[in-house]
Amino acid sequence: MATSLLPPQPDDTQLAEAAVEFPDNFLLIELCGEHDRNLSELEGKLGTQILRRGNYLVAIGSAEAAKETIDVLRALYARLEAGREVGSADIDRELRMNGKGDGAKTPPKPLGDQLEMFRGGAVEIKTRKKMVEPRTAAQKAYVQNLFAHELGFGIGPAGTGKTYLAVAVGVSMFIEGHVDKIILSRPAVEAGEKLGYLPGDMKDKVDPYMQPLYDALNDFLPAKQLAKLLEEKRIEIAPLAFMRGRTLANAYVVLDEAQNATSMQMKMFLTRLGEGSRMVITGDRTQVDLPRGVQSGLQDAERLLGQIGDITFNYFTSKDVVRHPLVAKIIEAYEADEA
Repeated sequence: MATSLLPPQPDDTQLAEAAVEFPDNFLLIELCGEHDRNLSELEGKLGTQILRRGNYLVAIGSAEAAKETIDVLRALYARLEAGREVGSADIDRELRMNGKGDGAKTPPKPLGDQLEMFRGGAVEIKTRKKMVEPRTAAQKAYVQNLFAHELGFGIGPAGTGKTYLAVAVGVSMFIEGHVDKIILSRPAVEAGEKLGYLPGDMKDKVDPYMQPLYDALNDFLPAKQLAKLLEEKRIEIAPLAFMRGRTLANAYVVLDEAQNATSMQMKMFLTRLGEGSRMVITGDRTQVDLPRGVQSGLQDAERLLGQIGDITFNYFTSKDVVRHPLVAKIIEAYEADEA
């Protein structure tokens, strides 16, 4: 595979060409995508034009954009050589990583076969239904810390993958036998509205608050297996209030929406950590639904625990949003207004 960067064209358009050769025609077809849709997506996001000349792909644009286009194409081709697929999410990831999505450093204290990925550079989370890969540098660092440390915080705006990646890591560790159970929890706090009394038994009343956690689990485990694990209590989904008095040993524990936990609730939850367990706290400081004047336990935890070396804090920004592109713009607009 050869890469060349040609000087700007003499007609003062300040355009440059960068070319790369891909020897395998079948992989090249997959790289381009159906009706060249992968190339079209790259062109739209980088402002370049991509031409195919035999086994060569040529990117035309500014020198920087042309080089970045070739870097991303090479990274995507490497995925295909490794037997992996290339889709829109993979293109987005490589764009965010500047074509270096597989260049992760080895984290401390790797856990079992799951972290074989770090030795080879790629960061992948293996679950029963899919392979999950971080799409930004912040997500990559977050996943590495979740595998390498017993207690970690993921703090940032909506849509940055805090909870999704935390649950994926938990499922992976459960599958490999590093933990005996998964416990997912959330404060049962309404988002700025009063729902009144909900019908049904206790499960019926709390399930609406826990639905995002069920959604994440459904992405990683087959429905029948998930139902069986929930029935056997090997996976638990419970409100934060139900955690008092428990010692959570040999478990992977996630507290989601932690900004809605009070300071006392946060202290209670953190002190549940038992032998052989791992704990992840996720939250968004900009979406606190606690009554006015009540201190968020997430902010207290940041202030009190930030200097403890064995506890990691990973922060996300609007640049790490992996939902609809408009979500990042919405978050930035609100941040600008608050500023």
